[in-house]
Amino acid sequence: MPHKSKLETVASLPNVVIILVSLWFAWRLWSLSRRGLALRTVAVVVLGDIGRSPRVMYHAQSFAENGFLTYVIGYGGSKPIPSLERQSKVQIRHLSELPKFWAVLPFILYGPIKNPPTIPTLAVIWLVGKITGSKVIIDWHNLGYSILALRLGNEHPFVKIAIWFEATFGRTAYVHLFVTDTMKDYLEQKWSLQGYKLVLHDRPPHHFHRSSSQEIHEVRDQLFFRLKPFLTLQTSLHDFLPESSIPYSTPFTHTVSERQPTSAVSSTAGSAARRNSIEYRAKISPTNPPLSVTALYPEVQLPSRRPDRPALLVTSTSWTPDEDFGILLEAMQIYEMRARELSGTCRKVGDTKEEPSRTASLPKLLVIITGKGPLREKYMNDVTKVQEKWEWVRCVSLWLEAEDYPTLLGSADLGVSLHSSSSALDLPMKVVDMFGCGLPVCALDFACLHELVKDGLNGRVFKTSSQLAEQLENLLTGFPETPRLNDLRASLLRTSKRRSTPSHAQRQSLDIDDQEWRWGTWDENWNLLVKPLIISNLNHGHG
Repeated sequence: MPHKSKLETVASLPNVVIILVSLWFAWRLWSLSRRGLALRTVAVVVLGDIGRSPRVMYHAQSFAENGFLTYVIGYGGSKPIPSLERQSKVQIRHLSELPKFWAVLPFILYGPIKNPPTIPTLAVIWLVGKITGSKVIIDWHNLGYSILALRLGNEHPFVKIAIWFEATFGRTAYVHLFVTDTMKDYLEQKWSLQGYKLVLHDRPPHHFHRSSSQEIHEVRDQLFFRLKPFLTLQTSLHDFLPESSIPYSTPFTHTVSERQPTSAVSSTAGSAARRNSIEYRAKISPTNPPLSVTALYPEVQLPSRRPDRPALLVTSTSWTPDEDFGILLEAMQIYEMRARELSGTCRKVGDTKEEPSRTASLPKLLVIITGKGPLREKYMNDVTKVQEKWEWVRCVSLWLEAEDYPTLLGSADLGVSLHSSSSALDLPMKVVDMFGCGLPVCALDFACLHELVKDGLNGRVFKTSSQLAEQLENLLTGFPETPRLNDLRASLLRTSKRRSTPSHAQRQSLDIDDQEWRWGTWDENWNLLVKPLIISNLNHGHG
């Protein structure tokens, strides 16, 4: 028998482990979904936290709304979106975690199983499809091997195995769905995919929307109430947010009496002194008994945005190597310095009793980062250290449940995406969510970003921290009156009214940078592209 080289031995070990885990996973999957199988039955599988997999949850909901008994199979942890839990045709089945002894195995065995999740999922789905005669649909949201390559390098033998695995078991699906035109063209050419091939761009669910002042006031009371224990522990926010008193005011909205003189609440950027006056704070933060409240609020108007509120910037991250949080950290530092400079200029002008220029001011900036991931602790420790000396910027990190996330996005002023794509073929779902809430985005540039973010139309595109800082200054200057930011938001509103999404063939006939590209919800997009193919297959009597 010929002697095996060390490399061959090393490469064979993961294959053995993959086979063993695949058999275990196949048994678990089959045992969870074998009951009640029927013609209109679908199993949506993700080797990850179901509640942190929005595209998986949207697929499941779309199948259920079209009459399919839908099993959602994956790991527990985060709470799924409420609309999915309310679906009578949806059954969520949680996979048990891998046996604990896997976690203590050497990296040479354990690493390929955890990252990427396409191992062993594709092989298991392929096997179950063969056994049951079911049709397999693969949603190519990204390439698993490219995520592994971030950690090990493109030439590592494990990455080579992952490429072979993904191509072999992914090639023969009944339907291939792609998140970008770029990914579809790339995989068609590289792996000669068989079956139907459709581009299904990410789109937000129908309940995502831009919040009105009244919605912000009402919903923020609820959201901030739930987050109060967390925010109380954030000492950096104690003197940063304006004073508030629910239900009369929140840190971002307030109600003002019609009988109050307008001069008491000026909306100009240079009126900070008047907005912080005792008279104004008495109006927005009553602390006296109800009698004084009656005197201050004889005729309470609908809620409006506070002129002294900080600008709210939101970003969502998985805290992984393909999202460089250092870019945002550096941009916040630059913004802090610029805000100090411009604040000094404004005060100097004020000393001459001249009205400060609105274009020479920047607002305080509250940055909220949502998400969980391995690098969170490292970067937030860095933030905590540097922001001790900041006056104009505060940054906090938190995890929101599915029902709170669109509430936060709909209330924010600007979004940031740091997604760079391990494969350069996928698009950030976070940007789709932000657009669905009417929130303009500053996004880190990469190869196919132009399919989603149109620079200067619905957002801005940056490559460096200094460019991001410059865009923040440009968009937030004169806050809360921000004409450039308003233009981006108005463009999102116009495109959201085009309720259809063109097919891949139709998009190819359009200029990729066409400013009149159309936008729709997830439901409209799915029903236009996926539903006809699925229903057609059922009508022809296929299982």
